[in-house]
Amino acid sequence: MSEELDDDYGLTKIAETREIAPPALPYRPPAPQRSHAIGLIGCGGIAAQHLSAYRAAGYHVVALCDRNDHKVRDRQAQYFPDASITTDYRELLRRDDVEVVDITPHPHDRPQIIVAALESGKHVLSQKPFVTDLDQGEQLCELAERKGLKLAVNQNGRWAPHFSYLRQALAAGLLGELASAHLSVHWDHSWIIGTAFEDIHDLVLYDFGVHWFDIITAFFGSRDARRVYAGTAHGDGQRARPPMLATVLAEYEGGQASLCFNAAVVHGQQDRTYLAGSAGTAISVGPSLSEQAVTVHTAAGYWHAPLEGTWFREGFHGTMAELLCAIEDGREPANGARENLRSLALAFAAIASSHTGESKTPGHVRTLPHM
Repeated sequence: MSEELDDDYGLTKIAETREIAPPALPYRPPAPQRSHAIGLIGCGGIAAQHLSAYRAAGYHVVALCDRNDHKVRDRQAQYFPDASITTDYRELLRRDDVEVVDITPHPHDRPQIIVAALESGKHVLSQKPFVTDLDQGEQLCELAERKGLKLAVNQNGRWAPHFSYLRQALAAGLLGELASAHLSVHWDHSWIIGTAFEDIHDLVLYDFGVHWFDIITAFFGSRDARRVYAGTAHGDGQRARPPMLATVLAEYEGGQASLCFNAAVVHGQQDRTYLAGSAGTAISVGPSLSEQAVTVHTAAGYWHAPLEGTWFREGFHGTMAELLCAIEDGREPANGARENLRSLALAFAAIASSHTGESKTPGHVRTLPHM
């Protein structure tokens, strides 16, 4: 009886699967072929990750700007001592030698700076979330296109080593057609307590979850979600004000995706991704965003991906590297702003669903819902 059950459930086949050498996949950030002069506007907390990654990559950051003089001086001293500094972003944009501008301020401050940068003839990397209004995002994309400039978004999760490897495995056809993507994150986000982030009701789905909305959009490629349902809740024992629990279900043509977030896990944290396609399955699991082990199963056998790097270093490096290579190649960057609007459409629809309890169609919710 036991042997019959093994055969019925395919366990015998699994036991016979052999480990094979992992294929070489280009999951590392791409390498620009020439030097590009970069200016950074906004030297707040996240700018440290940008500048640290750029310094490690050997990028040429020539100018820094922040309206607070002490912040811009601190970033200059710590990362790029030879960069010029200013408290007026318009002064930075007037520099003829600046080719690319990295714009990091919060979403409500960014659009006017992006417009000014594009009008000044600069390519732009915008911090995420790109915009809070899809129509405004479309207008920014149209402006960049009219000017013949590249506009990209710092969705750095795409170049986190495990996510980047999974993207490349899908692109190479190793998994076949993607049928399901199930991602769960159990971590402690209590650092927000006492900060402005604690005032964001939809913090988990918006400010944090936008990475996951973007990565499942990347995983499913040209397929857009047809319908999405989401819900949030306050978890027992959580200390922060916003709901720390969230779930999302998205339906695709021939596929499905789910997201599960618990942002109040103190012990035994876990980040897990499971992708199932018509030709294979990939699993990435670990205790944190940067500690991940990827295993891929196909008919030829299974393998463990030899990952190098971390989310923050390779992620922030990758977004800028992809933009610089796109400028050199005369193509749209993979993290282009128009592509990112698809991710935001999914995020806005999910947030609206969590407010109403009803499923939503991505693209029909044009602005970030508020509570």
